[in-house]
Amino acid sequence: MYHNIHPESFMMTHGYQSKLSEGALKTPIFQTSTFVFNSAAEGKRFFEIAYGLSTPEKDEEMGLIYSRLNNPNLEILESRLCLWDQAEDAAVFESGMSAISTVMLEFMKPGDLLLYSRPVYGGTDHFINHFLQKLDIASVGFSPEDNKEQIIEKIKASGRAHKLALIHIETPANPTNALIDIEMCADIKRMFSTEEQEVILSVDNTYMGPIWQHPLNHGADLVLYSATKYIGGHSDVIAGACLGAKPLMARVKGLRTFMGNMAAPFTAWLLLRSLETLKVRMDQQARNAEKVADFLQNHPKVEKVYYLGNIPTHGSERDKTIYAKQYKSAGAMIAFDIKGGEQEAFAFLDNLKLIKLAVSLGGTESLAEHPYTMTHADVPQAIKNTMHITDKLVRLSIGVEHYDDTIADIEQALNFC
Repeated sequence: MYHNIHPESFMMTHGYQSKLSEGALKTPIFQTSTFVFNSAAEGKRFFEIAYGLSTPEKDEEMGLIYSRLNNPNLEILESRLCLWDQAEDAAVFESGMSAISTVMLEFMKPGDLLLYSRPVYGGTDHFINHFLQKLDIASVGFSPEDNKEQIIEKIKASGRAHKLALIHIETPANPTNALIDIEMCADIKRMFSTEEQEVILSVDNTYMGPIWQHPLNHGADLVLYSATKYIGGHSDVIAGACLGAKPLMARVKGLRTFMGNMAAPFTAWLLLRSLETLKVRMDQQARNAEKVADFLQNHPKVEKVYYLGNIPTHGSERDKTIYAKQYKSAGAMIAFDIKGGEQEAFAFLDNLKLIKLAVSLGGTESLAEHPYTMTHADVPQAIKNTMHITDKLVRLSIGVEHYDDTIADIEQALNFC
C-alpha cells in the first residue's frame, strides 16, 4: 500500500479475495462441513501440517480440510481480529466462556496453581472455584489494591508456588472498573517461570474491546474476548476469541479442534459484518458514556460512580499511572452505587424505559443490570464485600442512542427511588 493503512480500513477487505468467490464483494457464508481435495497428495499434505507431522514451508498455510479444523469464514475473521491487537494469530470460539475454559484447560494440569484477579466475570469465577477444583487445580485470587509484593506472598503462601502455571486477569474488572497493572503481572509471570514451565499470562479484555486497550503490548501472552460484546456489538450472536503468538495459539487451536467449540461459519460471518463498524460504534459509545457519567456524578440519589474517566482527576496515583499507560479511552461501562440498597436499585431498574434491563454489554443498545443478584450472584459474599459488589450497585453498558435520551431515561427512573 502507499501508506500504513489503519485497522478500521483493513476490516473491509483483509484476508478475503473476491475473485475466489465468484466476485462477491462481501464474504459468502461457507456453510459446509468438509472440503474437496484436488488430489490425494494434497490431502496428505494438508493433514501432515494439521497434525504437526510436518513443518510448513515458508508462507505455506494449512489447506481447508473440515470445518472443525478450519473454515474460510473463521480464517478471514481471525486474520482481521489480529490487526487491532497486533497479534500473530487468533482463534474464535462459540462463546467467551469456551475461549476462557479452553485456555485454562490447555495451560494447566492437575496439581497446578492459577493466580487470578478479583473480581472477574461471574462465569469465570464459577469455573475457577468449582470446576477447576475438581481437577485439583488450586487458585489464588488477588484484589486490585494488592501490590506486587503482596501478590507474590499470596502465591508463596499457597504451597504451590513452584506449580504456578497461569495468571488470568480481567482489567478493567467487571463490574467495578477496578484496574490491574498488566506489566506488573508480566513481571510476576517471569519471576515464577522456569525452563521446564513458562507461566502464561492471559488478559480478559472484554470491557475494553480490541480498540481501547492492547494487553499484548504490555506483556500479556494471550488476550481473551467475549466477542458477544463489542466485537459482535448487536446482541445477536454468542462468540469468544483468543489471540496471541503462533506457538501458543497452535496449542489453543489444537484443543479447540478436539473439544469442537470453534465458532460456526454463520457466527463468523456475523462477526465479520460487525468488525466493519467496530470503531465507529465504540467511539460513539465512549462519547455517550462520558456524558452519562457526568450526569450521574452530580445526582443527589447517586452515592458513587465507578467510571474510568474519573481516574485522571480523582483516582489514586497508582490508578493514574496504570490508566495513562494502558488505556486509550475511558470506555463505555459505568457502575454506580445508588443511595439505599436492593429496593432502590430494583426500583430504578424496573422503571427504565429506553435502557433495557438485561445482562451482557457492548451492544448498540444501552443495558442495565444488578451484578449482586445477577451476573455475580454466585460469587461468595466475602469476596463481594471486598470487591464493592453490593446490593446498591447498578451496572450500565452505554449504547449508541443519543446521550440526551439516555440521561433523560436515567433521570426519570431515579425519581422512583
